[in-house]
Amino acid sequence: MSNENNQVAANLASAPANAGDEAGQQQPQGTASESFMAVMKSMVLRGLVIYFVMSFFRKPAAPVGPTSGPQVVNSPALNIFENGTLMDMYVFLSENEQFNDFNDPKSLVWHKENLVYGDWYGGPDLDGSYSTSLTFPTSQKLRNNGSIFLHVYVTKNGYSPDPKSASYSGKNVAYAHKMLNKFKKQHYIKTHNLLTGETAASAEHQKKAETTKKEIVSHWHPNMTINLITDFTNWVQGSVPPPLDEYVVFLPGGKYYKPVVYMNDYWNMQRDYQPINDTTLELKLQLTFQPLSLLRWQLYAAQSMKNKWTSGVFGDSFADEEEVDQDSLKEALLETSPYLLGLTFAVSILHSIFEILAFKNDIQFWNNRKSLEGLSVRSVFFNVFQSTVVLLYVLDNDTNTIVRISCLVGLGIEIWKIHKVFSNSFRNKSKHIFTTASLNFCLF
Repeated sequence: MSNENNQVAANLASAPANAGDEAGQQQPQGTASESFMAVMKSMVLRGLVIYFVMSFFRKPAAPVGPTSGPQVVNSPALNIFENGTLMDMYVFLSENEQFNDFNDPKSLVWHKENLVYGDWYGGPDLDGSYSTSLTFPTSQKLRNNGSIFLHVYVTKNGYSPDPKSASYSGKNVAYAHKMLNKFKKQHYIKTHNLLTGETAASAEHQKKAETTKKEIVSHWHPNMTINLITDFTNWVQGSVPPPLDEYVVFLPGGKYYKPVVYMNDYWNMQRDYQPINDTTLELKLQLTFQPLSLLRWQLYAAQSMKNKWTSGVFGDSFADEEEVDQDSLKEALLETSPYLLGLTFAVSILHSIFEILAFKNDIQFWNNRKSLEGLSVRSVFFNVFQSTVVLLYVLDNDTNTIVRISCLVGLGIEIWKIHKVFSNSFRNKSKHIFTTASLNFCLF
């Protein structure tokens, strides 16, 4: 009987040791499985990124007809304006989006004859560009948040843009229009100097600040560039990649397409826009005609699509801030040396990569911690306070959106660390209580 009691005691004594050995043997297996899952997640993420990037640059498949009938495959189309074609340009100014006042001489603000399609060295500056300036009176409708449009017609030499004219030919007329004024939100805030009590805002601004906080006001920029895309790509109808498909117009049959007239306001700085109000009796407009290559047109069109997408998803306020940030980029492109600009771009890319790696390593370090040995809990709370102050300072000043996002992500990580601190503390306390209870039970 005593031998059986001794055997049972020996088994009870050896049980915790065996459990510890099994736990030690299972720990490497768990680490290996976690590493494998991390590798698989990384591969899946990279595969998704590559797939979306390739889908963006891949041309859509040509439309296929119904299976019951013969399949129709569109053939590549040709530009109906051959290289060296003589052209005439008609530019009209109207408050109507649909233009029909071809017989109104006041609407025609610029008529340029004998332009050559594909001429990159014409004009007074030998760069293929022509320009003109004009001043026109504003109507009461325009001063009262109305709109004004620029209508541009490019025809083959000798043809008229007027559909009622005998010399009109629709296939030989390229057309584009654009609203020249831009509606922007104007914010009114009552501000004054804390030391002197005075304010730099006008009396009208302070008066409106008492009744409203923001107002949608029509704004005007005096510059507009008319680009004629000089390109002879054999586009296929239905297969033009976006956003270019919004501009390429095919003739019936899909064998020819018209040259693209692109209204380019990319280089118009936001700070140069001026509000249109009751005191604006006349407006100035500088028009420039210039040929444009396919590559540069793609860049401008992609940027325009990005602005529309940003405004539609995040709202007009975020889009306005994004446009202000773009002004800084435009100024850098115009005023900075290309070598210094390239060096700045490379350093910015490296800084972004290192910042992402720092976030990743910080999350990985805290995620793998099982205890708080060697770590200061007070420093975690101080980092949250510090990151909050930095984020508030960045939001209060006119800071780049990327910097704001970086500070916000940093604050989120610091707040997540608080959760990890309390989680580890609770786990350690629970483990200590469980171990103490187990020892008491064994001793009992």
